[in-house]
Amino acid sequence: MIASDVDGTLLGPLETLTERTIGIVRRVTESGVPFVLVSGRPPRWIAPIANPLDLTGYAVCANGAVLYEIGTDRIVAVHGLLEPQLLHDAASALDHALPGCRYAAERVGETAQDPHTRNFVIEPDYHNPWGDHEGAQAPRAEVLGHPAIKLLISRRGMTSDEMARAAREVLDGAVDITYSTDNGLIEVSARGITKATGLAEVAERLGVPAERVIAFGDMPNDVEMLGWAGHGVAMANGHRYVLDVADEVTAPNSEDGVAQVLERWF
Repeated sequence: MIASDVDGTLLGPLETLTERTIGIVRRVTESGVPFVLVSGRPPRWIAPIANPLDLTGYAVCANGAVLYEIGTDRIVAVHGLLEPQLLHDAASALDHALPGCRYAAERVGETAQDPHTRNFVIEPDYHNPWGDHEGAQAPRAEVLGHPAIKLLISRRGMTSDEMARAAREVLDGAVDITYSTDNGLIEVSARGITKATGLAEVAERLGVPAERVIAFGDMPNDVEMLGWAGHGVAMANGHRYVLDVADEVTAPNSEDGVAQVLERWF
């Protein structure tokens, strides 16, 4: 089984898929080998990547919190919901550790775009590093007042690494903290929920042992997945934490690093 992160890994620097990458992914699936997207992205951000690749199987979303079946547009499993009390407690601690930070909550329904669910709720002045202006603005009480699959914290003027270190000091293992960009955004998930746990569930459903999995990634939210997989591959453009745990370092995403590895076999 092949597993790949999306942003900074499968996508190029301009957040597009190259023809070379599309071709190799299609060759992988045509050979009968499952190709699984494993991303911090929510399910609603999966289709623009999956469709050009002709992927219809599983995608691990929200850093392992959600298992999504692409072809049927169905949320198969949700793990580690953050309940409102925990969200409020975490925000109270983070307000002291990261003064001026702002919050957003990612939620999920039964499909990627469930009309009955406000999927992404942000408080005023929340800063999205991707600049896509997504999210319904709401007071903090509303952002933190419903179960969420992920809490996102933005803080202008800090790197994500600085934020993560400060957050870990005050949250003391109550939740998992990671990030997929170094531009002032960290992501909080339930304790023990990672891309590795999500991918392990896919592997179990498909009957694939961990040693038969090749995984690709570039950021700290990929560390556990690369360590779990039989062969973990870091992108040359990756964070130092990822480079340290990988079995192999491939070319950067700007040079089709994923394709360069997979072309050995497909």
